[in-house]
Amino acid sequence: MGYLPRLIESEIAEKLVASGALLIRGPKACGKTETARQFAQSSIALDTDVQVPVMMNIDPRLVLAGATPRLLDEWQEQPQIWNFVRREVDERKAKGQFILTGSSNPEESIGMHSGAGRFTVVDMQTMSWQEMGYSSRHVRLSELLEGADVGFAKEPLDLDTTLERMIRGGWPGLQGESLRSAALLNRAYIDLLADVDMSRVSEVRRDPQKVRSLLRSLARNVATQVDNVTLQADIERAEDVAMSRPTLIDYLDALGRLMVFEEQAAFNTHIRSANSLRKSPKRHFCDVSLAIAALKLSKKQLLGDLQYAGFLFESLVYHQLKCYARANDAELYHYRDSTNLEVDAIVQQSGGTWAAFEVKLGMGMVDAAAANLLRFREAIDPAKTAPPASLNIITGGNLSYTRPDGIRVISLASLSA
Repeated sequence: MGYLPRLIESEIAEKLVASGALLIRGPKACGKTETARQFAQSSIALDTDVQVPVMMNIDPRLVLAGATPRLLDEWQEQPQIWNFVRREVDERKAKGQFILTGSSNPEESIGMHSGAGRFTVVDMQTMSWQEMGYSSRHVRLSELLEGADVGFAKEPLDLDTTLERMIRGGWPGLQGESLRSAALLNRAYIDLLADVDMSRVSEVRRDPQKVRSLLRSLARNVATQVDNVTLQADIERAEDVAMSRPTLIDYLDALGRLMVFEEQAAFNTHIRSANSLRKSPKRHFCDVSLAIAALKLSKKQLLGDLQYAGFLFESLVYHQLKCYARANDAELYHYRDSTNLEVDAIVQQSGGTWAAFEVKLGMGMVDAAAANLLRFREAIDPAKTAPPASLNIITGGNLSYTRPDGIRVISLASLSA
């Protein structure tokens, strides 16, 4: 399968024009290198080119020599190159000189100087349904943020298809693989993460058994506001593994550096009542397929536990909305207050325009989701917060339409940026 265009390309092009160097971050195998190659005129792989250590010892500027933009792939393998890129940008006084890609963030203690004014940053995710060709693009997030209604559409989507797409994930390299092969390769991703990658972060050995236990616990609690106390107790109860609080925090930090798991921040808004807002983030894997792989679940097992499949679907939708939000200069949040009124996702643009989304795997819960969204709208203080541009329910069903109460029901197979 050839290269599939990515939504992030327009942001990359824009930032290359604005800065001397561009840093593209994202989890391993999400497609950073191939996307960067669409813009680079020369490249060097700092993790595999045997000449790189020699050049770094003789004169690191040799690594930077080449047609521009020059791609420095997996730059974190030689973190001192950052300072040489920074200096080279200063000396050349030109835009779009370097593209750095990396699948982990180095320690702050390695002596890197600030890239302020020289570097721009793009955070990359695995592929969205739009990018993989799974979306009809009948509904656009940009239009929902303008308050547009959703016309009727019927999509070729069913539960089996949704579960299979979750198992496969959004990894570019797996799109041509069979479902079984994709599942095995995702499990291998988990194994490499536990056995190799986690101990390469900060060059600190981390116990592979404890890493796997933590990953399984995160998977069991995906798309929830699980805190560290709950994670620690879950690991001890379900895994029979003792993990101290400092170890747990260190392991979570390492997973964050590897960009394997993400946090969905709480929406900060004004409400009418004295109820307080919950500030804890929700936790997700960078791709929902890793949660499934960590627990080694099959489609049959997911069909046998549709409640858990619903949490996985919410995490899948989080990923889609995050990709589409970025294309619309927007951020993604969730809402929960002290009465346990929850909204699964809030998309807010930098100018303040926002829309609310409930997520339901099946169509049978649409009425309950709609009632929840209406309660949420009533809870917002209109004197301090502008009303939402739209209220929406994203489902794993096959229908998209606007209800008589104005709430949009959207099949995930209809949604696009």
